[in-house]
Parts: sequence; structure tokens; C-alpha cells
Amino acid sequence: MNPSTVLKSPLIMPPDGLISDYPTDVRQMACLEIRGGNRLAVCGTELPGLNAWVSCRPLEPATRGGDLYYLSVCSRGSISRVIIADVEGHGETVSAVAERLRIALREHVDDWDQSALVRRLNDGFLKGRVEGQYATAVLLSQYAGTGELLFTNAGHPLPLWYRAASRQWTLLEDTTPYSKILADLPLGMIPGTDYRQTAVQLEPDDLILLYTDGVSESQNERREQLGIDRLLAIAAGLPKTTAAAAGESLLAALAEFRGAAPSTDDETVVVLHRPAHLTVVPS
Repeated sequence: MNPSTVLKSPLIMPPDGLISDYPTDVRQMACLEIRGGNRLAVCGTELPGLNAWVSCRPLEPATRGGDLYYLSVCSRGSISRVIIADVEGHGETVSAVAERLRIALREHVDDWDQSALVRRLNDGFLKGRVEGQYATAVLLSQYAGTGELLFTNAGHPLPLWYRAASRQWTLLEDTTPYSKILADLPLGMIPGTDYRQTAVQLEPDDLILLYTDGVSESQNERREQLGIDRLLAIAAGLPKTTAAAAGESLLAALAEFRGAAPSTDDETVVVLHRPAHLTVVPS
């Protein structure tokens, strides 16, 4: 399938779009499936051309937090989409945002161009939010046939990209020269905001690390913040073999940094790995 093609097919949703708490197996996603939410979860998932590992930890004692994540696959099993978002607030207000996000994903599941999706998310968030509420988000779309990755960042902490060819971690940034002043704002700020999308090429054994600010802004017992420099230093020592190995090692390093200091925010991590041997999802 040409990635620029917009497919039109009937959508069949599973009865529950949320991942259950702590599944022990690695599940292969089916075409037209959408999984995710804001519940406590740790899981591994196979997407077309990608292996994913997710850890979502709402701030205790809550079981649903302000961090959201979703994974989806298009009707022909060639486009994988991953979204991570951080919504201000907790509880039912965030759960309502999660439902609107799932509906928007469902309607745009076959669209390679994700600019319409993120504009829909922004306008829908503005209509349903409480006063002063906003959200940050990163959207990724990967075409399994080529490894091409589109990403859009709406005010969210920058993802990390491990390039296997150079064996280096870098920040996944938008380098498009045609940026606009009002581009890429957090969701729910200004109606009609434009959002850019940038394409990069994922090669075999590359990794993408997505996270919320509960990770990058976590503090140790001396009230020192982790920050992006420490996060990059931790990433340099992570195993690169699988998404799960990298994610589990990251959480262990984060716990070591924090020590006895408690968590103060929801924490969500999504690790993506493009394997050397690609997974084909049947239509």
C-alpha cells in the first residue's frame, strides 16, 4: 500500500479498548484494533514493523491518571500509530478526554497524514475541557513497508531516538524549516492551531523512547530533578536488544535515581523497537 493512500473500510472495535493490568504475554495487535487508556498497565505489544513496550503508572492511590497512551493499526496492517499524552488533572475529566482521543483515533485510523488527526484532537479537547485544562501529546505513525516514521509534537517532552547505525541516542526533534509561530502548541490552547509533521527513517534495531514529564521531572532525595541530560545518560546504558529490555532497565534506573523519594506525578513510558525481521499483521 502506498502510505499516501487514505483507506476507507468499516471499523470493528474490540469490546474493551483498554489494556488489562499487568498482562504477562506479548500480544500481536490485529488490524483496526485500538489499545490503550489511562489505567495502570505494563505490557508488550507487536505492531506491524514495530515491537512496543508500555508502562503506565498513575500516581497512587489512583488507578486512572492524567497520562494517556494508545496504539492502533490500520485496516491493512501497514500503518502503526502510537500516541502518548499528558492531560492536566485526574479522574473522570481525564477519562472523558481518553474517550474522545480513542474516538478520534478510530475515525482516522487509516489516514497516513496525521495532521488532520491532531487538529481534530485539539478542537475536540477545547470543546470538552474544563476551564484552564490543557494537554501535551506526541503522535507517531510508522509505515511498516519502509520504516518511515511521521511524528508530531504538541508541546510534549521530546522523545529519544536510538540510531543503531551510529549507536547514539539523540532527541527526536522537528527540524522542518517552515515552522510557524503558532505551530505545535499543547492541545486545548488555541482553536485551529496548525501542527507540523516530520518524517524520519527508522532503520532495523532503532529505538524510540516516549515518556511523560513524570519521568523527566522526577526528583531524588536531594530534590534534584532527573532532567533531559540525566535521562540521556541513562538511555546510553540501556540494553538495545528489545523494547521490553530497554523499558524495564529504564524503570530500574529511575527507581535507583529516586531512592526513597516518593513519586509526585503519573509516569508513563512507551518504548518502540524496529526489529530486523518485520512482523506482518494479516488483514
